[in-house]
Amino acid sequence: MRVWTIANQKGGVGKTTTVVSLGGLLASQGQRVLLLDLDPHGSLTSYFRFDHDTLQKSSFDIFQMSAPLSKQSVESLVLPTSQVNLSLIPATTGLATVERLLQGTDGLGLKISKALAQLWDDYDYAIIDTPPVLGVLMINALAACEKLLIPVQTEHLAIKGLERMLRTLTMINRSRKTELPYVIVPTMFDRRTHASTSSLRILRNDHAEHVWPAAVPVDTRFRDASKVGQVPSVFDAKARGIQAYDGLLRYLLRPANQAMSA
Repeated sequence: MRVWTIANQKGGVGKTTTVVSLGGLLASQGQRVLLLDLDPHGSLTSYFRFDHDTLQKSSFDIFQMSAPLSKQSVESLVLPTSQVNLSLIPATTGLATVERLLQGTDGLGLKISKALAQLWDDYDYAIIDTPPVLGVLMINALAACEKLLIPVQTEHLAIKGLERMLRTLTMINRSRKTELPYVIVPTMFDRRTHASTSSLRILRNDHAEHVWPAAVPVDTRFRDASKVGQVPSVFDAKARGIQAYDGLLRYLLRPANQAMSA
């Protein structure tokens, strides 16, 4: 299983759209994909028409389980979605209480890593959606993944938020054996506005080594797809936005030698 985390300490930058777009594209290629919602707001859960206020089981249970996690206990949290090969561990609002209820619990930052280990052979990819705040949920997501994607809206306030995220990554890297690879994904790009074009230029100048060379454009088809609970690539495979995510996925899946020479 390959584990990717989508994170930024600023909201509204396209995290959930990135999760469902990449997850849907991978699933359509025959990959077995697990989406994991760690955001108490449950945007990813709501996307697939599950009510995060009434679900009986969710990712919150991973943190509540006092006994060692078993494959059966983690499997019981997984829900099917309308997309073939695409499954979901949903979120509930109880996630907002994790730090208060479990403060001081040993191994709290590795709960998600241990849960995914139980499903390691069942999926080809796991993609984690995170809350826009630094806390135990984001730390779990960063500890569990092998690659971090940071969506950044192409506007100046979002770029300032990126700096906070990179400081968090520096902190996380101190506790890892190897540095966590990351890719900055420019989102909501509108070439008609000076704010978008200048922000994209700043990202490329200041973070050239880590920025995906393209950008995800503003596209109302993302909103239309979310209204009917379909992944964007099924709803409208020819939409500009999903074509951009298809390019991002190909970029992420490049062979290691090609990535080093790019």
